[in-house]
Amino acid sequence: MADKTVTRATPAEAFKRARRMWLKGERIHLAPLADELGIGRATLFRWVGNKDLLIGEILWSLYEPLWRQAMAETPGVGVDYIVGVYRRTNSTILNFEPLRRFINQDPEYALKILTSSQSILHTRTVETNTRMLKDQVAAGHIKPPMNIFSLSYFMIRLAESCLYSDIIAGREPREAELEDACTAVRILLGGKA
Repeated sequence: MADKTVTRATPAEAFKRARRMWLKGERIHLAPLADELGIGRATLFRWVGNKDLLIGEILWSLYEPLWRQAMAETPGVGVDYIVGVYRRTNSTILNFEPLRRFINQDPEYALKILTSSQSILHTRTVETNTRMLKDQVAAGHIKPPMNIFSLSYFMIRLAESCLYSDIIAGREPREAELEDACTAVRILLGGKA
């Protein structure tokens, strides 16, 4: 008699499956995902929250390692270091095909998930950027001419305006505009253009 081991879905498996779907450009709907996992909808909601939260977590799971890699691979300290991390991270995001596809599928929804004040991605990005700035201040590498949290928030909003200019302003995002944003960040940090 064959052993029929029943594999039970887990929260991690639900997240991984949803992440794979997102990366392939498939739309995520929680009811079909629950059915596919063989669990009830209420269970899936307990595990991942609503669709917005799930997609926010997926985006964060892609962003955080990118940010950490940029921090590890960018040489220097102070203004040059911060601008280097900012450039490297945002240039990669600008050219990330799954994100461009997500934006093109439903621009208004994408903008909400990517940039709203309730967005997991936006909130955590500001927090992560703020920690980097505070570390550079604590080490004596920068002395910004403004409040650190405001500076971090402005930096992230500036990046978002470049990365998502197709939704916000109706024009394709460009590397040249991102480079201008890097110059603006340098100036905001008290550096020279």
